[in-house]
Amino acid sequence: MSRFGRIKNQFLARLITRFPRLGQGFIDAYQVQESAGAIPWVKPAKPLREAKLALVTTSGIHHRHQVPFDMADTDGDPSYRVLNGEELFADFQVTHDYYDHTDAEKDPNIIFPLERLHELVSEGVLGQLAQTHYAFMGHIDGRHIATLVEKTAREVANRLKAEEVDLVLLTPA
Repeated sequence: MSRFGRIKNQFLARLITRFPRLGQGFIDAYQVQESAGAIPWVKPAKPLREAKLALVTTSGIHHRHQVPFDMADTDGDPSYRVLNGEELFADFQVTHDYYDHTDAEKDPNIIFPLERLHELVSEGVLGQLAQTHYAFMGHIDGRHIATLVEKTAREVANRLKAEEVDLVLLTPA
């Protein structure tokens, strides 16, 4: 995608944020990607006050030193970024042209509620937070859906299991 194409996408995202009715055509044209089979529901094995929670987001947030998500590919970027929860807010950026992240850049808790979750840990509502969290770039389409489903989402799920995470909070953007 050209530099002009990226600027156009960023402009449209901001415009639609400010005038939501303009986005109705995009919403009406959206094609849902259906999953095969029933969605599994798993009862948490531990009470929330004893559980370890990790965040997974599609907001495109990442550390500044990490490679930005690929915004040149019109089908998106199915890769993920490993986030250090202790350092993220000190050096983050958002790479995502398909939503207006102006407010999230001022307060990243809007898209990644890390500080709010720390408060729940302090209050004894939540057991603990994982130190490692994960970010995707939410615009993933076409040929990249298979990569997301068959490769990168499975990698993240396996990493979460290896880190003995009990619960995952998914935050879209």
